[in-house]
Amino acid sequence: MSEQLDRLLNIMARLRDPVSGCEWDTAQSFETIAPYTIEEAYEVADAIERSDMADLRGELGDLLFQVVFHARMAEEAGHFAFADVAKSIADKMEARHPHIFGDEDGVMEDKRWEDIKAAERTAAGATSALEGVAIALPALMRAQKLQKRAARHGFDWPDTEGPRDKVLEEIEELRSATESEIEEEAGDFLFAAVNLVRAYGIDAEDALRAANRKFERRFRTMEEIAGGDFADRNLAEQEALWQEVKRREKAAPSS
Repeated sequence: MSEQLDRLLNIMARLRDPVSGCEWDTAQSFETIAPYTIEEAYEVADAIERSDMADLRGELGDLLFQVVFHARMAEEAGHFAFADVAKSIADKMEARHPHIFGDEDGVMEDKRWEDIKAAERTAAGATSALEGVAIALPALMRAQKLQKRAARHGFDWPDTEGPRDKVLEEIEELRSATESEIEEEAGDFLFAAVNLVRAYGIDAEDALRAANRKFERRFRTMEEIAGGDFADRNLAEQEALWQEVKRREKAAPSS
């Protein structure tokens, strides 16, 4: 394994060589590579979703290359190297698992895990409970993380009634919003919806991904039933197809 990792690091060094390297690779920066890093992480998740282990192997390699790329640029700038990245995560995992690598006994519970992470943020100089929630996260995921972090400090409803009423309030405010207010009110509604879903103990990202899959499956089935002229049908006819798909799903035996 060490041999292959060294090989990858050497490949990256050659690609970034200012004299004999690849013109594209030498022209890149942290900012230009970051979108590719995010894309590769999603492709890893996609391979897992499809249970495609051969593809997952390749996608994990692509993601590892992104880590190597960032580390190489950092080394060139005199900040840190790949070995420092590996040491950093190794130190963190040992510190976050005292029941495995330290003197503590028992099983790591969610609260203890969060307490350790909170202590790390405080030691790093954090001044807010919300520090460390990455700005670049997908908005839905970031909303949920912000809410969870606030809830750990007591800022949360005790049941589902509060967030449900808030959703209804935000729907009304969105309905009556002026043109200049509508984007802000739409955001408030979505944020409140995430909070309501979280109150039911549901991960909003997982729930929406499932809803996306269901919509795509049903829409494709409508297109199949329509036989190629779905777009030519009026809305009432399309809605009838939608209801037909739902009836078929309901009548189909569960697997």
